[in-house]
Amino acid sequence: MPTLRAVIEALETVAPLRLAADWDSVGLLVGSSRLQIDRVMTCLSLTPEVAAEAVRERAEMVVTHHPLPFRPVPRITADTTTGRVLLDLIHAGIAVWSSHTAWDSAIGGINDQLAALLGLDHVTPIEPDSLHALAGFGRAGTAPAGWSVAQLSRHIASRLGAKGVHLVGDSSRAAGRVGIVCGSGGDSLAAVKEAGCTTFLTGEVKLHQALEAQALDLAVIAVGHHASERFSMEVLAAQLAEAEPGLVCWASRDESDPLEWLA
Repeated sequence: MPTLRAVIEALETVAPLRLAADWDSVGLLVGSSRLQIDRVMTCLSLTPEVAAEAVRERAEMVVTHHPLPFRPVPRITADTTTGRVLLDLIHAGIAVWSSHTAWDSAIGGINDQLAALLGLDHVTPIEPDSLHALAGFGRAGTAPAGWSVAQLSRHIASRLGAKGVHLVGDSSRAAGRVGIVCGSGGDSLAAVKEAGCTTFLTGEVKLHQALEAQALDLAVIAVGHHASERFSMEVLAAQLAEAEPGLVCWASRDESDPLEWLA
């Protein structure tokens, strides 16, 4: 049975924490690195339902993409959702770890996985890491020849199991060079444009960001925050199980997107 420290070393191998954004809350958020563990659950977000699954399935560690807590909290009580979730996990002796933007930016991380699902060629980071040119913020690559924005949208929606996407711009034009920022990438419009992209794939954008994309003549495909990242929790669980033989790893089975498309 590996120690939590050994599992953390495996996690930092696939998602080095130095790649995380300076505003992010990553690493061990709850628990002691001296724990012995043999059951790990991954998830996108630590909701009450996901925490209940971790307790029920006797996980000793939860690797959550979205950190909880994300910001410092003045108190942990059952009066808040965050407090209730943390108290349930602490009472059950379950550790919490988050890689968040480190996993987004890692080689083989979420943005690389999205580029592979899109079938992009000549993929490079939008902002390369100073120590490794293949890691870093976002990704940019060339769409398959002749593919339109609409074709690219339908393809990625199908691969991610999304029921629909939000589109900005003319969906009939060529997809061309595509920028990728998983999750909430609307603040990255200028960087994507500077990288020579004509199409931008992300999870979600706000109204004023959509208007800015129009002004920049940048087509945007927004597949939903959950859809743009949740699939990768399965990948992370599989990589962790491979790195630590004998460790039981699975992605949460009770997690679901809180937003639904209504046709």
